[in-house]
Amino acid sequence: MPVGTYGAVKGLTGDVLEQLGAGIVLANTYHLWLRPGVETISELGGLHRFCGWNRPMLTDSGGFQVMSLSGFRKISEEGVQFRSHLDGSAHFLSPEESVSAQAAFGVDVAMVLDECIALPAGRNEVIAAMERTHRWAARSRAAYRGPGHLFAIVQGGTEPDLRRQSALTLREMDFPGYAIGGLAVGEAKSAMDETVRLTADLLPDDRPRYLMGVGTPRDIVRAVASGVDMFDCVLPTRNARNGYLFTSRGLVRIKRAEFARDGGPIDPECRCPTCLRYSRAYLRHLFMSRDLTAAVLLSIHNVAFYLDFMAQIREAIASAALPALVQKWS
Repeated sequence: MPVGTYGAVKGLTGDVLEQLGAGIVLANTYHLWLRPGVETISELGGLHRFCGWNRPMLTDSGGFQVMSLSGFRKISEEGVQFRSHLDGSAHFLSPEESVSAQAAFGVDVAMVLDECIALPAGRNEVIAAMERTHRWAARSRAAYRGPGHLFAIVQGGTEPDLRRQSALTLREMDFPGYAIGGLAVGEAKSAMDETVRLTADLLPDDRPRYLMGVGTPRDIVRAVASGVDMFDCVLPTRNARNGYLFTSRGLVRIKRAEFARDGGPIDPECRCPTCLRYSRAYLRHLFMSRDLTAAVLLSIHNVAFYLDFMAQIREAIASAALPALVQKWS
């Protein structure tokens, strides 16, 4: 899912995303709550109409963003008291208010409010956050009125017994889908891989499994092999804006001097609009000139690369070739 935090994937319009084949995009409840506000979006017909996006949308609950505001928030059993990073104004977000906002947005997939903590963390802290996440999930489940599907979020750090407890507890609540949260927040790659494998195996086979905030092609294909279905990550567009491009032959840093007279495309195997029309030399020129067009063209390529990569994974699953793809990207 391309990430459109404020209701837009940075540098890309909706028609470009459709052309690239994006079937669903992600937006963030925390940021949209603050600006332009739930009431404004609701009055204008919901998030799809507000953004001009007619395909599915998923909204994160804001739990991760609240974690990142550690100096500006206070967590209690009732919810999260926090100050806006925009103007310092005080706000309170409860599990009920989070899912109510997402219902007002009219999104296709909403997420429960969870308590996400940075790793490494002490076991007692991990347990407390996990148990609060479970209680908030039950409250979110009771309060949500649609129109979309509400997903739960499994927590528990990298502790196998806690991940097992969290997955089984949330399974009992019978959510339409389940996310694996609290990863890519400071833990080792090996710990993340093992936690994803263990957790995905404990979730229902007939419900979507969503790994939140991950990641690189290597991370994604290994998680798919463990049974994960859905992903979101800011890497495609963020890396593009910083001149880092994903290709079939590895990472390309467009500012390198060797590309100054390179007339070839970013990736000879890519059929995206950027690769079909523009050379590495021209794109380097735009990037070094700090022209806004560079961020747009490079983002088009990276998002196209990720969507094509997911298509390759689906084809590999259908042809029983996934192990070879895992090995290639590992």
